[in-house]
Amino acid sequence: MYPQEIVQPMKEELTDNGFQELLSSSEVDNQLEKSGTTLVVVNSVCGCAARMARPGVLMAVSNSAKKPDYLTTSFAGFDVDAVNKIREKLLPYPPSSPAIALFKDGKLVHMIERHQIEGRPAQLIAHNLIAAFDEFC
Repeated sequence: MYPQEIVQPMKEELTDNGFQELLSSSEVDNQLEKSGTTLVVVNSVCGCAARMARPGVLMAVSNSAKKPDYLTTSFAGFDVDAVNKIREKLLPYPPSSPAIALFKDGKLVHMIERHQIEGRPAQLIAHNLIAAFDEFC
């Protein structure tokens, strides 16, 4: 597990902008049982999370006319139980961090894997998410 002092500022980049942390497997289950749309960001310490994933997600949420009902996040390598449960819900996609998923009524409807984040500008990730929000939210 990563030390709290390393992870906390990266968590706060999302939680300070309205994202609720999912810290246990039961919190993940409870969240995904809710009606509506839930955006789940599997956060990470890697550079692509810092330069592309988190900024892209925040751009999408702040610039989209339609938004998910719930904004959530868990941190890979730190919120271990929650991330393991999220990864179960993301099957058949392999484990990936960072990763961004949109669920509607508990069903996965849109997925952005690490390989779709690496090397792509945050604006492209935001446009991808805005299109998903327009379709599913």
